[in-house]
Amino acid sequence: MEKRKLGKAGLEVSALGFGAMGISQSYGTPLETAEGVKLLRAAFERGITFFDTAEVYGPYKNEEVVGEALEPIRDQVVIATKFGFDIDGSGVPDSRPARIRQAVEGSLKRLRTDRIDLLYQHRVDRNVPMEDVAGTVKELIAEGKVKHFGMSEAGVANIRRANAVLPVTALQSEYSLMWREPEEAILPVLEELGIGFVPFSPLGKGFLTGTIGVDTKFVATDFRNTVPRFDPANRAANHVLVETVVRIAGEKQVTPAQLALAWVMAQKPWIVPIPGTTKLHRLEENVGAVGVELTVDDLQAIEGAVSGIAVQGDRYSPLNMGRIDR
Repeated sequence: MEKRKLGKAGLEVSALGFGAMGISQSYGTPLETAEGVKLLRAAFERGITFFDTAEVYGPYKNEEVVGEALEPIRDQVVIATKFGFDIDGSGVPDSRPARIRQAVEGSLKRLRTDRIDLLYQHRVDRNVPMEDVAGTVKELIAEGKVKHFGMSEAGVANIRRANAVLPVTALQSEYSLMWREPEEAILPVLEELGIGFVPFSPLGKGFLTGTIGVDTKFVATDFRNTVPRFDPANRAANHVLVETVVRIAGEKQVTPAQLALAWVMAQKPWIVPIPGTTKLHRLEENVGAVGVELTVDDLQAIEGAVSGIAVQGDRYSPLNMGRIDR
């Protein structure tokens, strides 16, 4: 698979990564450990070398699955994980230096490794100066426990503050044809500072696959039941965008998911999306997006078709929106 580089230090990863969260939570019934391990190894066999997890996924369980799956091929892959929540307490953001160190020690054990390739602050902690957060990760890098520093859902001011202390290798935030806010201020500052971009939910939490209809029912444990974007009225309105993606994909003779992923990758050479799945055939479909070439004319046609479509509904519930640094 094609490789891309994140950050000024040139962290090399596959052009498409794998977001492992859904193996353990959020999208219905979690996979059994053996099935999760099998899927992650299948991703590697198909060229993916960039795997994303976090201590809060599960919590903790996802890192254990990723660790078991990747242990035999540890030196051939890049593992990203995250700190940043008081998981066993109130669940609020917590990036105090002692908590960061505690999180890293736990992650190293669960991931069965001696270093974390890319360590993200999962959410900005407004109670801890960003300089203290970046300074702690800088110490962990000097100790050899961490290789690169990343941030997730951080705004411009905090990105600049962190980068002034320690070069930020990558920012992870939501970005897709359904959510283009990063284009306004985030992408320009990332380009200016030489920071890579790792979009999560590049398929709009599954919406852009074309498989979710107005009447689709999610199982009770699926978090999309709480997402305003998936409310019946908003879902009906947003289906106009999906129908447009389906149409253009048909013209290109690719699937809607492949078109949506190819569009994300075509925006910048330092963008590496991390779609997740629990199904092998969806994994193979996603991998196929790397080979989809969108010409300048294709991109202009897509822009012309979707630019007038306003997506309805917030991407998170009000509780979770309060954790976003904007």
